[in-house]
Amino acid sequence: MSTVTINIANQFSRYPAGRYTVDGPYSGEAFREKFLVPQLRTPDTRVVIQLDGARGLASSFLEEAFGGLVRAGFPQTLLQDRIVLESKDVSLIKEIEEYIGRVELQH
Repeated sequence: MSTVTINIANQFSRYPAGRYTVDGPYSGEAFREKFLVPQLRTPDTRVVIQLDGARGLASSFLEEAFGGLVRAGFPQTLLQDRIVLESKDVSLIKEIEEYIGRVELQH
């Protein structure tokens, strides 16, 4: 399995904000569609997401970026197998894992 590393602060924005693209160019929806979906559609690719360095990772951004993957049709098990979250702030990782799980339970 190949690995792709995405550093949100360096490759997307140091100040990501908002849920939808109408909220601005650095929204959770924009991050999901530009970075996450293309990599997850590539078979046998593990996606390492580095969260440190970005300022103000709000719940709306995180829920749309990661919870939105399940709404877009990616199974929770695939996301658990192929997404690796890295952060010194363990609470961010747990929050994202909850969004992925919470959305899955709604189906």
